Amino acid sequence: MDFLAGQNRSSWVRLRTLILLRWVAILGQIIALTVAERYYGLILQMGLCYLMVGISVMGNLIAIFVFPENARLSERQNFFMVLFDVLQLGCLLFLTGGLHNPFAVMLMGPVMISASILTVRYYLIIGATAVLIVSVLSTAYLPLRTSSGAEMSMPDIFLFGTWIALVIAVIFFGAYSRRVTTEMHSMSDALSATQMALAREQKLTDLGGVVAAAAHELGTPLATIKLTSSELIEELEDQPELREDVELIRDQADRCRDIMRNMGRAGKDDVHLRRAPISALVEEAAEPHEGRGIELSYHFAPIGDVEDIQPSVLRKPEVIHGLRNLIQNAVDFASRRVWIDVEWSEDVIAIRVSDDGPGYPPAIIGRIGDPFVRRGRRSNEPAGQQRDDYEGMGLGLFIAKTLLERSGATIVFANGRENFDPSPNAGGQGAVVKVSWPRDVIDARTPYSGPEYEQNKRIAV
Repeated sequence: MDFLAGQNRSSWVRLRTLILLRWVAILGQIIALTVAERYYGLILQMGLCYLMVGISVMGNLIAIFVFPENARLSERQNFFMVLFDVLQLGCLLFLTGGLHNPFAVMLMGPVMISASILTVRYYLIIGATAVLIVSVLSTAYLPLRTSSGAEMSMPDIFLFGTWIALVIAVIFFGAYSRRVTTEMHSMSDALSATQMALAREQKLTDLGGVVAAAAHELGTPLATIKLTSSELIEELEDQPELREDVELIRDQADRCRDIMRNMGRAGKDDVHLRRAPISALVEEAAEPHEGRGIELSYHFAPIGDVEDIQPSVLRKPEVIHGLRNLIQNAVDFASRRVWIDVEWSEDVIAIRVSDDGPGYPPAIIGRIGDPFVRRGRRSNEPAGQQRDDYEGMGLGLFIAKTLLERSGATIVFANGRENFDPSPNAGGQGAVVKVSWPRDVIDARTPYSGPEYEQNKRIAV
């Protein structure tokens, strides 16, 4: 999807926003020119200076009358808008002392705007144009003169330092602005994908609840229909035609009961089904990946002197979806086997997912959990199951990490070869993910789960 790849963001900025910024710049230029001439008595080419300001004013007025109020320009149009501002400011600086004018630093404004809203190609053109203008202004300009005719200029060494500082500022601040903006866009895209994944999981859970409630409520009338039809069958022994019709009614009632029973198995929002043993929750999360040619090995055990009874946990959609993404990642890169270890103590419930694959690349292991981190595709899936378009963008791990941390979990990524918290069940040297919750956050038998013990409400019909 384009919005996840961060495409076409230049069209997100309204034209009115750029026009407003230009009005602010125009006002500042007029004030600076007026104060320089009347208060400080500087001799300037006021006619040419006001001409340059007037060109900027005309550009704004044309944009206001030509485009609708809510217009959003294309990337090329935004590029020309910003390029116009750079050239207009460069011409104005040429008329007012070049780099000897302290307002030369204002060239940074269009550069940072281009870094924020334009693609790399157009940003580099704007940046190169700004550097070229700064270089030209260091030697070619109309000097600033006082009322006595004396030229105002700085020593050559300071002029050279100003040129160097502006060139470095264009490069550094432009790159810095672009980097920060890119990180913000990536995080925004990833969070949007996380919200969609959680909403999808929640809708599926809600749908299952509706089905379970329907199956429960329709059970009694279906049983009544079956009982009544069975009695009618016995009474219609001497009327074969009517008996066949009643038998058909009974058979269809049985069919309805079977359909609702099968559909009701998907109901997960029933009060009594909102909690489940930790093994049931883990197996539900891993179920979609059972038939992908990779063996899933489960291990459930208490830690220390704790009762061997599995804890009952809350069936939160974010926990199920997060664990499912972690297991999917392990299956994607495993060679033959994935180990899922579940341990609990009086204070902690922990789930460890490990595989016998190549593990996390050392170059990115510190950035795992960030969105859009590229990984290599696995090449050893069974024939017909390999996903050639899989590039491991890191979005799945980001979604899993975000959802699980939202549920109160702590997540650690490592490689098995690093002897990270070894498991008695795991034998692989691949990737390892450990998810740990404080027990009172996820355990269904704590005050946090108060609503879990209320009675089911009867649906009014």
